[in-house]
Amino acid sequence: MIGNRELTMDDYLAMLRRRAKVILIPALLAPLAGWLISFVFTPKYTSQSLVLIEGQQVPENMVQPLVDQDLTSRVVTLQQQVLRQSTLLPMVERIRKPGQDANALIDTIRANMSVEPVESDLSQGGSSGKKRPPSKGSVVPGFYVQYTASSAGEAQQICDGLTSLMLTENDKFIAGTSQSTTDFLSKQLEDAKHNLDDLDAKLADFKKRYVGQLPGDEESNLKILTGLNSQLDANTQTLNRAQQDKAYTESLLAQQLAAWKSLQSATNPQTLQKELEALQSQLLQLQARYTGDHPDVIKAKADIAEVKKKLAEINNGSPETADTSVDKASATEPPEIRQLRLQVHQYGDMMAAATRDQKRLQQEIALYQGRVSLSPEVEEQYKLLARDYDNAQRNYQDLLANKGKAEITHRMELEQKGEHMRMMEPANLPDSPSFPARLIFAAGGLAAGLALGVGLAMWLELRDTSIRTEADAEAALELPLLVSVPWVGDATAQNGNGKRRFWTRKKKLDEHHETIGV
Repeated sequence: MIGNRELTMDDYLAMLRRRAKVILIPALLAPLAGWLISFVFTPKYTSQSLVLIEGQQVPENMVQPLVDQDLTSRVVTLQQQVLRQSTLLPMVERIRKPGQDANALIDTIRANMSVEPVESDLSQGGSSGKKRPPSKGSVVPGFYVQYTASSAGEAQQICDGLTSLMLTENDKFIAGTSQSTTDFLSKQLEDAKHNLDDLDAKLADFKKRYVGQLPGDEESNLKILTGLNSQLDANTQTLNRAQQDKAYTESLLAQQLAAWKSLQSATNPQTLQKELEALQSQLLQLQARYTGDHPDVIKAKADIAEVKKKLAEINNGSPETADTSVDKASATEPPEIRQLRLQVHQYGDMMAAATRDQKRLQQEIALYQGRVSLSPEVEEQYKLLARDYDNAQRNYQDLLANKGKAEITHRMELEQKGEHMRMMEPANLPDSPSFPARLIFAAGGLAAGLALGVGLAMWLELRDTSIRTEADAEAALELPLLVSVPWVGDATAQNGNGKRRFWTRKKKLDEHHETIGV
């Protein structure tokens, strides 16, 4: 092939016609070889079972499921749990042949088991045609369990056992998750209750220790403090007035006692006569100023009568009688003096009571002033303690609600109302081997034969330097073609590709060019 020019579609078609045998012979022989080679391999049979995943029968807006893991991830997790040696060993002991190694059979099962999800129409995007990734719920409604073995019966037996193990492990997983969730929430709820009780005791002790100083008591403390100050002012005024009244009454009492004692000590008739005259003169003055009902007039008349009585007793009786009467008279004080003494005693009691009230009010004022001054600090401590208590109470309520939901979900799982897996199609008995697929081997042989034939044809064309067309001549000679002479001669004289005929024509063409001086 002349490689220094562009090839056209006619050139490619000419190549295909020239190398048709080189391409067709490998393309026809290779599928037959692939078909025969497929009989060399040991056949493998694949058994398959279908597991359907049914959602919970109770609406999720009423009872939340405990297992919210992505279904595809959960299926992969179940597969890994089934392929554990501890899980496979009981099944392997039942199906293994005498003398067969159990560990080797377990490794074989792990290598030949596969799980493929069954995607629903939702996973394909419905009518829109947009494919969506698997997610929770009904996007992946089930999965296939497949197992490949050298015999159909063995493949069916092991596939059926693996499917049963997956269903059992799923039930254990859901039941274990439900129970562990309930137990965990119960333990957390118990701890939260103990914490709440401790904070409740601390809060009660704090209220007892700082009674009257809590944040809500500050306003009432200020009102009480204002009232106590008012009471203290009134008490001070009462005490001062009682002191003044007592001093005044004591001065009156002293005057009355002095007059009365001087009167009692006078036993001389002349003295009594002078006193009588003085009292009569005083009575006249009083009568000139007041009426007869005035207390001073009545008192003056009583004093005159008393003096006259004493004079009569002195004039009529003996000295012993007079002395006895003086002693009796001196033993009994006048009512006025006794009234003054009573008033002094009352004022003293009033002053003592006012003094006690004053001390009490001062102590209470100091107490409430201390409460008011400590209110900000106590309020801060109380808020911290109350906030912790509120958080603990809210946490306890949340845990209590979650535990109730978990118990409802656990009962739902026990009654088989939740999500569960059901074997829709048991493991089938394969009637034809899944490997080797002889049609695939034949198709592979056909593709390999075509590739080989095309490769040989291209290799032969690349090595062929024959000149077959005018374009090949121009490319080989690197000269423009002036004239073209059709080939005339015996068709049997040329070889398969017309090479000798072309070279003969080329020689004649060169002679012609020399003749005309090209």
